[in-house]
Amino acid sequence: MTTAYITHSYCDRHNMGADHPESPLRLGAIQNRLIMGQLMDFLRRMESDPATREHLLLAHDETYVDSIFARAPEEGHVELEPETLMMPHTLDAALYAAGSVIKAVDLVMKGEMDNAFCAIRPPGHHAEYDKAMGFCLFNNIAVGTRYAIEQYGLERVAIVDFDVHHGNGTEDIFKTDSKVLYASSYQHPFYPYSDPGASHDNILHMPLAAGSGSEAFQNIMTEQLLPALEAFKPQLIMISAGFDAHKEDPMGQLRLSESDFTWITDLLMDVADRHCDGKVVSVLEGGYNVDALGRAAFCHVKSLMKL
Repeated sequence: MTTAYITHSYCDRHNMGADHPESPLRLGAIQNRLIMGQLMDFLRRMESDPATREHLLLAHDETYVDSIFARAPEEGHVELEPETLMMPHTLDAALYAAGSVIKAVDLVMKGEMDNAFCAIRPPGHHAEYDKAMGFCLFNNIAVGTRYAIEQYGLERVAIVDFDVHHGNGTEDIFKTDSKVLYASSYQHPFYPYSDPGASHDNILHMPLAAGSGSEAFQNIMTEQLLPALEAFKPQLIMISAGFDAHKEDPMGQLRLSESDFTWITDLLMDVADRHCDGKVVSVLEGGYNVDALGRAAFCHVKSLMKL
């Protein structure tokens, strides 16, 4: 397998403060683990281009996008909501983060890479159509998914989100879009403290109680996710790869281990092989214990590489 590792140095420059869990140390932890595990030499490491305003408008309200550009500070911090801040490098980081997913989609859809992992921050799956939330400014995976549909004429794109938090932003953007299946496993009740309601149409909810571990996670994926994907027959699989469901993560109370991230990635790769010639684009979301994040992301990327 040829797997692209797409990132940009600007993603390290976004800094919401020394005590903020969404830390610049996160990407370094992933990269260091990939180097230590001797995977980096076999990945195609690439830097992204920034997303354009037109790319962002594929998934976001024009007034909202313009407000983010207008509020970007030259110094200090600007609070978009209580835990989502901008500083002088934030806008560039967010543009390169979304641009990484655009680049990944192009590489995979053109057959230049089998799949791709986007090591990016700030994350995106809480960003709604017209609202920043939960450390997220632009919904990176939503921008990339809409781009794939518009640019390559896709009719069926599946987004699988295994972050510990429900991806309310991604659901908000795609809740009535029949071209997208959005399937999300998450701890419930938990942040973002909204009642996601029942699964419907193109939305699959897979809530897990606090304390749930490997057995509950694998059962819900086997019993609910797998049949939904087989019925949908995706032409591209996008993964919101949040690693904060790891048992060592301070931001959640699920009890997953590295082997669970290997297991779910292998499952998704098998589905992709059956339905879309292995086309997978994975996008980093959460993961806030940097050591656990590095280990879990290593297992995920190793599975993308089929090693």
